[in-house]
Amino acid sequence: MMGRSHALSGWCAGLAAAPLVGLTSVAEVVPFAAATAGYALVPDLDHPGASASRLLGPVTRLVSGVVRAFSGVLYNLTKGPRDEDSTGKHRHATHTLVAAVLLGMLAAGLGDRGKWAVLAVAVTGLVLAADVLGDSIILAVLAAAGWSVVGATEPLTGLPGTAAADALQAGLSQIGGWIGAAVAVGMFVHCLGDSLTRSGCPWLWPLPLRGETWYELRLPKPLRFSTGNWFERLVIVPALTVGGVLLLPGAFQAVQELFDATSVWLAGQS
Repeated sequence: MMGRSHALSGWCAGLAAAPLVGLTSVAEVVPFAAATAGYALVPDLDHPGASASRLLGPVTRLVSGVVRAFSGVLYNLTKGPRDEDSTGKHRHATHTLVAAVLLGMLAAGLGDRGKWAVLAVAVTGLVLAADVLGDSIILAVLAAAGWSVVGATEPLTGLPGTAAADALQAGLSQIGGWIGAAVAVGMFVHCLGDSLTRSGCPWLWPLPLRGETWYELRLPKPLRFSTGNWFERLVIVPALTVGGVLLLPGAFQAVQELFDATSVWLAGQS
């Protein structure tokens, strides 16, 4: 799938998964979904042309090279008797459930390194998402953060500046509670997305299937599509965009109320 499709699917998955980690308000859900969208791009660090590999120029290209080399070595060490003759560099090591869980645990463990380390992981996800989805996602996160600070500022609780500082500290603590889930969910959704394409994705590694430890899971032939073809551009991307709006807290109810109000108005005009 294209980078935009992966990021949008990560955004939608983040909105859907947020309640499972105890996040319900817009101020909580939007940063979580943005981080999930960004980390849905990370598995493609094993491709030199991917947006994640080009994000910071030589720095991310170097990381991409290391990831590709590691993936190739891991493939050669663990491939089964019926695995194809491949370099094992793209859509292998980073495109597995194991990688998603391990990196999610690593991100969650950064809480022991301090709140700013956790914030750095969250910001990295946001930057990755913005590189593909545009600066609007940054504005959405800032608006959500601003809403959180305003909500923490009450006339009887002290000065606004103190309340804002308290809200920031609370926000940093909260990020430590969900950043690992955002990384894991984003990476795993990427794998599921690639399973929709003709190439498939070996995300169940190292579980042996039909003599392969890197067995590419994919849809039945009639349902598969090529990356970047008309179906992905004209169906998948618009569907994910609409879903990414409707899954926001209260959005579906607002649309339903608007529909009901419109129906009542139209009935009154007839």
